[in-house]
Amino acid sequence: MECQISNLNLKVIINQTGAELCSIVSQATGREFVWNANPDIWGSSAPVLFPIVGGLKNGQTSYDGKLYSMPRHGIVRHNNNLHVLSQESDRITFRLTADEQTLKQYPFRFTFDISFRVKDNKLIISHLVKNTDNYDIYFSVGAHPAFNCPINEGESYSDCYLEFSERETLSTSPLTKDGLVKNESIPVLTDSNILPLTDHLFDNDALIFRNPKSRRVTLRSRKSDTALAVEFSDFNYLGIWAKPNAPFVCIEPWLGIADSENTDGQLAHKEAIIKLPAGEKFEAKYSIEIIE
Repeated sequence: MECQISNLNLKVIINQTGAELCSIVSQATGREFVWNANPDIWGSSAPVLFPIVGGLKNGQTSYDGKLYSMPRHGIVRHNNNLHVLSQESDRITFRLTADEQTLKQYPFRFTFDISFRVKDNKLIISHLVKNTDNYDIYFSVGAHPAFNCPINEGESYSDCYLEFSERETLSTSPLTKDGLVKNESIPVLTDSNILPLTDHLFDNDALIFRNPKSRRVTLRSRKSDTALAVEFSDFNYLGIWAKPNAPFVCIEPWLGIADSENTDGQLAHKEAIIKLPAGEKFEAKYSIEIIE
């Protein structure tokens, strides 16, 4: 089921399955900013990542001596068990509650709420995790929104670029063919805030940035003033990805990362894993701003 929220500036559609954002349309121009999830290229538009980001080595993780299997990016993506917790014209909240099915994949009891709210020309996405178990739980959370690129008809991919809010010197950790993080570092930016988008930028999978100074990245075109900015002050990792030669780019705020190729497989030992005590809550939000 598709759910819609809107204001005078934006119309937004979210699929209840996986609470997946699938459309942001400008009310003024009718321009669509979100990738259409064409299954012949990449059949998603904005997966929600919880309780892992990326993949696990051999698709498994271990906790308290037991093995658990989870697909890449966790148990919210493609999940039909999220329900609408509340909805108004300009906002909506979905909830996933731990049950016997989730406990087979992830060993903790929790509630996971994700809220979408339109305010002026922004969509604000908020995540709320509550530990409803009797002991610490471990998780990561992240976003994977894909945006149309080029932004405007008649433009090319190479007309577009990403503008970081700060000058950056950044390296990426390359991925194995199985999506695991290698213990290597490849320079991407050197004292620059501009990352040109090229047809071969993602030939070796995603770019993964740890702790960039920037907490705002803007997708821009050299041929127009139309732009889209992702602001992610609560997130310490950033992924940039697209299928090679596909007309979209993902700007991905993360609190977590895929398993390293030399992982010991312990969930509690994963890089950037969040530990949440019993009864406590954790919140993180990011926003997508439309600039026309």
